[in-house]
Amino acid sequence: MKSRVTKLAKLFLFPLVALLAACGSQKDIVYMQNDQYGQDEAILNMNKIKIQPHDQVSIIVSCKEPELASLFNLKQPNGSGGTTSGNRLAYTVDDEGDITFPMLGKIHIAGLTRDEISKKISDLLINEQWISDPIVTVEFANLHFSALGEVASPGCYSITNDKINLLEALSMAGDLTIHGEREIIVIREQNGKRVKYLVDLRDKNLYDSPVFYLQQNDVIYVQPDKSIARQAADNPNNFKSIALWMSIASFLSTMAVLIFK
Repeated sequence: MKSRVTKLAKLFLFPLVALLAACGSQKDIVYMQNDQYGQDEAILNMNKIKIQPHDQVSIIVSCKEPELASLFNLKQPNGSGGTTSGNRLAYTVDDEGDITFPMLGKIHIAGLTRDEISKKISDLLINEQWISDPIVTVEFANLHFSALGEVASPGCYSITNDKINLLEALSMAGDLTIHGEREIIVIREQNGKRVKYLVDLRDKNLYDSPVFYLQQNDVIYVQPDKSIARQAADNPNNFKSIALWMSIASFLSTMAVLIFK
């Protein structure tokens, strides 16, 4: 009887060790560890999206007189520097950061937020006495970020809001897989330069990262952890991994038969 109990204990020892190992690895997975809860924190770097050269924006002017407002809205895809983006006519910002606006000519909008562009055009219309009560609506037309690697849904995602942070972006991509490294890479191109940042999602201070708030064209890359990298190196088709688990299952089944027969 004692021998059978010993064998039974050994049979369940391996699953127990595996379970404990999984619990011990929680510190390698959980985001924002050792953070404080229920306390106010100042938001110091809440950067809004600013327009850059080659971005596309939709700008619509309206007022009490629709016919007057129509003079300042794009009518053809190739008119006044406009292009078609989806179902909307949009302005493409040139290399100098300018757009050519109907009746107003060239307007510099690079480095401005949506609200700032709206105000700038409204002020021009009022100051030049074109429209006394303009409403200028500005929408992003082609802004996006990319997420690839160990995320549930890799791809290119549109930016429609004035700001988007890294956690929101990852949620749009379905979050990291269980095999994704929690220290991720963000690649940013700006002013003709490329910069790569490492961001540790486990760090409670990740909000302070210069890339916590994304910009258009940012690329998020999540590297696979070491176990996945080893499996891919050993066998790209994962046949060895499957065979290993089948062998373990067969071994446990055999042990159970020997103990209980």
